[in-house]
Amino acid sequence: MTLKNRTAIVTGSTSGIGLGIARALGGAGANLMLNGFGEAQEIERLRAALAAEFKVKVAYSAADMSRPTQIQDMVRTATTELGSVDILVNNAGIQHTASVEEFPDDRWDAVIAINLSSNFHAIKAVLPQMKSRNWGRIVNIASVHGLVASVHKSAYVAAKHGVVGLTKVVALEMAKTGITCNAICPGWVLTPLVQKQIDDRAKAESIPAEQAKEELLAEKQPSGEFASPEQMGHVCLFLCSDAAAQIRGVALPVDGGWLAQ
Repeated sequence: MTLKNRTAIVTGSTSGIGLGIARALGGAGANLMLNGFGEAQEIERLRAALAAEFKVKVAYSAADMSRPTQIQDMVRTATTELGSVDILVNNAGIQHTASVEEFPDDRWDAVIAINLSSNFHAIKAVLPQMKSRNWGRIVNIASVHGLVASVHKSAYVAAKHGVVGLTKVVALEMAKTGITCNAICPGWVLTPLVQKQIDDRAKAESIPAEQAKEELLAEKQPSGEFASPEQMGHVCLFLCSDAAAQIRGVALPVDGGWLAQ
């Protein structure tokens, strides 16, 4: 498939799942608006490398996903610099773990703002131009925790359940248009943050990294294997294709059998 002459915003795309998605969309010919945290020099290196590899326009926004006005500015900048916003991938997210009674109020507010409210503000900002062209793809990166829960993740689980619900509402409101809205619900994906969890677990328990990996996966993911950012990118690419034009409001697990248990 080709996304030539399309433009995609991918939030949280300077590493991990977001970068895997940006690479897949860029590889299909889409111009890209990257977003995320990191050192300015490293982000510029990444931006230039993607533009050179895929021969597409690549811009970067440092928009803070907890601030609606910055999200709106990011959409305006993408429209001005890249010509349009045809694809929106809401991927940015943070995590904090604690029991409900010990969960800090400010961490709750931050997780809800970045993992849920940012999706709403970004979708609201892009819909008018998508409707004017009668084409658009909105892909929200939820989680298996948008469908089931785990202890000590009250804010994350609440936010991701909210993302799944928001996805369904947008899909219904856009049902008579050429705009689709779906959610991808990853289980364990091997990103730098997850690798750090493995390394920390190995160090804390004085066990080999491979054993720590196996134990982490065994708790939830029956396949015993991580999904990869590249796989997430290709799933997102499929949802942007004409083949997925009648896939609307779906929460698609990519979880190695997690939810089959």
